[in-house]
Amino acid sequence: MDRIQAMSAFLAVVDTGGFASAARKLNVSPSVVTRAVTELEERLGTRLLTRTTRFVRLTETGAGYADGCRRLLAELEEVESSAAGTHAAPRGQLTITSPVNFGRIHVAPIVRHYLGQYPEVDMQCWFLDRVVNLVDEGVDVAVRIGALPDSSLQATRVGRVRQVHCASPDYLARHGVPRRPEDLAAHVIVAATGVSPTLEWRFLEGDKPVQVRFQPRLSTNTNESAADAATAGFGITRLPMYHIAQALQQGTLKLVLEDFERPALPIHVVHREGRHATRKVRAFIDMAVETLRQNPNLQ
Repeated sequence: MDRIQAMSAFLAVVDTGGFASAARKLNVSPSVVTRAVTELEERLGTRLLTRTTRFVRLTETGAGYADGCRRLLAELEEVESSAAGTHAAPRGQLTITSPVNFGRIHVAPIVRHYLGQYPEVDMQCWFLDRVVNLVDEGVDVAVRIGALPDSSLQATRVGRVRQVHCASPDYLARHGVPRRPEDLAAHVIVAATGVSPTLEWRFLEGDKPVQVRFQPRLSTNTNESAADAATAGFGITRLPMYHIAQALQQGTLKLVLEDFERPALPIHVVHREGRHATRKVRAFIDMAVETLRQNPNLQ
């Protein structure tokens, strides 16, 4: 097996999490993949993967080598595509991830538009409320909400998300409008535990943090059911602004305690390939960045 094929086999192991799964992906025998990785390690004189009976993981050296392989193979793909006259046509498999509700509301429409534009690309969407390791899990692009840790990943900021407090006009007419966070003690609280896993809400009064603990009448693990309860006049809830934007426009929900909101959370489009991103990745990033930045509910 030549070096380029060996690199492809190595990345298949990294992306699929095992030698057998990499072999299935490449349609070769597991022994071929094992031999390719072993030859790479012998040539480099270092261990690229840590193997046990339960998992295969990158070593620190292997992680850097994997990034280099991706860049090299991406450049090779670009060169070959250009020579074949298909430079402007993204193709292949693309995997993306984002939080569940944000993905359903904002990312899924971008995916459908992208697939309509580029018929030679197939996509996998992982809408998960956890941070996916792009390198270890073989994901190309992520949309992330919140502060980003330092890493080698490339990130483009596309907007921000307010965590807002809201209730129906009918509820506020019956129970009054809270003027300060402390007023929530006299109100019915609907807690979306996916947004607020602890039974407290945090506010800012000027520069001073304010915490309000409560016993919710209703706790639910989905934003949809919390929004439905609030719209039905059951109580006050806290949700991402993008989730209730339509209800606010229709007047079925109203914001409260806006002067005490904490700073909005940033939204980034994140990827791992830098300026060497393949055509399919670059095209999706460009489309996602432009679309999300144009959305007034995210600005």
